[in-house]
Amino acid sequence: MLELLSDYTIQTVAMGAALIGLSSGVLGCFAVLRKQSLLGDTLSHAALPGVCLAFIIVGSREIGSILLGALATGGLAALFMLLLTRRSRLKTDAGLGIALSVSFAIGVVLLTYIQGSGNASQGGLDSFLFGQAAAILRADLWVMGGITLAALVLVGLFWKEFKLVSFDPGYASSLGMPVAVLEALMTVMVALAVVVGLQMVGVVLMTAMIIAPAVAARQWTGRLETMTLLSVLFGMTAGVVGAVLSATARGLATGPLIVLAISVVVFISLLLAPERGLLWEGVRRWRERRALRGRQVLTTLYALAEEHRDPAYPAEQGMIDAYHGTTTIQAIRKLETRGLVTPVLHEPEMTPHWRLTPQGFAEAERLITQMGGGASDA
Repeated sequence: MLELLSDYTIQTVAMGAALIGLSSGVLGCFAVLRKQSLLGDTLSHAALPGVCLAFIIVGSREIGSILLGALATGGLAALFMLLLTRRSRLKTDAGLGIALSVSFAIGVVLLTYIQGSGNASQGGLDSFLFGQAAAILRADLWVMGGITLAALVLVGLFWKEFKLVSFDPGYASSLGMPVAVLEALMTVMVALAVVVGLQMVGVVLMTAMIIAPAVAARQWTGRLETMTLLSVLFGMTAGVVGAVLSATARGLATGPLIVLAISVVVFISLLLAPERGLLWEGVRRWRERRALRGRQVLTTLYALAEEHRDPAYPAEQGMIDAYHGTTTIQAIRKLETRGLVTPVLHEPEMTPHWRLTPQGFAEAERLITQMGGGASDA
């Protein structure tokens, strides 16, 4: 493993993947919180026309020009989407869908035009669709690092404003903040994250790197600060793991492996995260169902006691089961453990009977008062 990590190419790819995780982790949080998860998909596809136009203008695959072109068309697509949603009755998802399809169609047309032009330098240009990590050079890392630094500086400068606009744009507007400008800035900044990962992951898979780390982090916390840190951690870890895994066997594509690595993180987060995880949610609902059945049985015993004007009225086990349409013995045993009911004999009958204890009677009265209704509601 140490020999693998000391390889110059693997180090370069791993550092590039870490930069993608860093930029996507921070900027993706705002896209997820603003319920614009499709934004990353739109802007990554919108980057393709910029890649092709930059190649047509420059005549080569010079990385700086390529990324600048991708940023320009990605930003234009973002502004086009905002214009559509603000100046028409289109919803955000419809605006994003239109911007995505139009941009990608233009990109494919330009790409096929370049492929038919006979330019010898166009070889490998289509690798921007799915990424080509092995083609990254140390000099490319400086460009990616510069874009990432610019994005982080902007986020640092406008952190409070971005946070308020993401959670409550109406309140931000009442404070006099330029909400439209801030939203446009956040949207365009997602294009920066797309540009950083364009060469390694490609326009098709870059969506996952923008959205997935933030979605996974959201499962673990409700605080934006913690969510951002976790998102960066998940994104960088997935990037490095994907890069190292791709080096363990010949022919494994780095971009898809990075996406698969972050997908595993998302799956684990959706399943195990406290409070929000599916497993915890299932346990909570199971506990609520059990507690609800105990309360229902308790109020049923109370209703029977009230109807017979006997606080110690013995209710037969089979009658309680028939009333609730299912077996209630487990719920009654739990109530007995809490000292709310007690078993009694009711001769000449030999079947189990239960009555409320004074504590159970008081608890049933409290529950009925809390529900605001009579015992019949149970």
